Amino acid sequence: MVELKHAKIEVLDTDVLGRDSKLKQFMDVQFNPTEYTLNKAAQIAEIGIYGIDSPILQFVRGQNEKLTMDLFFDTTTLPGGMGNSAVSVKTLTEPFYQLCKIQPKTHAPPRIRFTWSEALSFKAIVESVQQKFTLFNPQGVPLRATLSVTFREYKTLEEQLAELKLESTDHTKRRVAQRGDTLSRIAAQEYGDPRLWRRIAEANPDVGSPRRLRPGQVLVIPPLETFSRPLVDGR
Repeated sequence: MVELKHAKIEVLDTDVLGRDSKLKQFMDVQFNPTEYTLNKAAQIAEIGIYGIDSPILQFVRGQNEKLTMDLFFDTTTLPGGMGNSAVSVKTLTEPFYQLCKIQPKTHAPPRIRFTWSEALSFKAIVESVQQKFTLFNPQGVPLRATLSVTFREYKTLEEQLAELKLESTDHTKRRVAQRGDTLSRIAAQEYGDPRLWRRIAEANPDVGSPRRLRPGQVLVIPPLETFSRPLVDGR
């Protein structure tokens, strides 16, 4: 028989954890979701030009991927059942509800990782949590709840640059300086000509010495050609 793997949430910002915190570093989902949704979108700008049938579309930037799901919680099987000493389901849902709240030490919601076996691993910030209580004991204690959760993907600039691997020389891109890099070396790799290092220097006025780049420094790599587009007279 295959062992059932429970989905779980790990709080990555351990600074927010402590004796007074309602958060837990590891939170197991009581019942695995029956479904989840992944959503990814791009921001597109419309450039209106007089006299044409439809606007020109210009890619602006990507948007964060979102993971949404419903998580179910039930305390009717715990000691107390549905009687007077029933356990409130909020004891299970409250740590999850805290994930979208500002934490005193970081002044922001914590970064988390949602994992479900090897099938899903999602580093994110919880964008929203909606609690819906559906069963109560005679005293009004909630015993069942459904949490509708939206996770918003979190990636550092360095992680995104490493994944994109932008290679075109006719679009501005960014590059993380490595140990031993110089502007002339980067110009040779990006443009095929080390003499074009001044072009990179002009785009990065705070770079410092062109021969002593700081490892981890993010550099703007401008395109080889810059085109100036005339304004369209719509009269």
